[in-house]
Amino acid sequence: MRVGLFIPCFIDQLYPDVGLATVEVLERCGVEIGFPEQQTCCGQPLANSGFPEQARPLAQRFLEIFDGYSHIVTPSGSCAAMVRHHYGDYLAGEPGYEELRQKTLELSEFLIDVLQITSWQGDFRHRVGLHQSCHGLRELRLGPSSERVESAPGKTRQLLDLLGGIEFGELQRVDECCGFGGTFAVNESDVSCAMGADRVADHERAGVEVIAAADMSCLMHLQGVIRRRRKSLHVMHIAQILAGRPVPQSGEAAS
Repeated sequence: MRVGLFIPCFIDQLYPDVGLATVEVLERCGVEIGFPEQQTCCGQPLANSGFPEQARPLAQRFLEIFDGYSHIVTPSGSCAAMVRHHYGDYLAGEPGYEELRQKTLELSEFLIDVLQITSWQGDFRHRVGLHQSCHGLRELRLGPSSERVESAPGKTRQLLDLLGGIEFGELQRVDECCGFGGTFAVNESDVSCAMGADRVADHERAGVEVIAAADMSCLMHLQGVIRRRRKSLHVMHIAQILAGRPVPQSGEAAS
C-alpha cells in the first residue's frame, strides 16, 4: 500500500507539525508514504468564494499529481470533502475521477476504515473536548450528528479512546459549528467570532484542558478566540495527540 499524502496549504504554511505528526502516525502503521511536491491548494477557497473557473485547474492538477496511489490521505476533513463531494463540478467524466473520489480519505477515516486500527500504544493524560467539524460530520460522516439521532462513536473518538489515561468532557452541543467556515469568517466576522466564543464556552463548561479535532482550520479559529480572550485552553489536531506531542502553551497550537 503506497499512500499519497496531501497537506492542505494552511497546515503547510501555519501548522507544519500537524503534517509531520501525520507522517509519524502513518509510518507507525507501516504505510509507505509518497509526497508529490507539485501539490497545491485543493481549490476550496476559490470554490467557496464563487470562482469555479479558477478552482477548476487546481482540481485537474490534483487529479494528475495523485495518480497511481492506492489511497490519498489528508489531515483535513474539509479538503477531503472538497475532493469527494465537490470535484464532480469540475472533473465529472474525466478519466480517473471516480477512482480519485473514492480513494481520497481524511486521516481518521483511513486509520479506522482501511487499516482497521483497534489498538494504539501511547498515553494522553488530559481531559479532552472533541470538536466535530461540519465537513467531517455532514459530508464525510466521521461522527454522529444530533439531527440523525445517532449513538455510535465517531471515528476520531474511536482513535482517541485507544490512548491510555485520556478523559473526555461532555459538551452540551456536541456538533455545533465553530463559526470558521473559510471565507465566512472574513465576510461575516462578527457572527463568526460569536460562534467561536460559544464553542469555546461549551468546552470550558465541560472542564476540558485540550480541544481536539480532525480539522486544523476549526482549531485555528478557536485558537484565535482562546488567545484574544486569554483562556487557559489548548488546541491540538488528533494527529499530534496520536503522535505523542506534548500539550502546547496556553492559547497556542502545536505547530
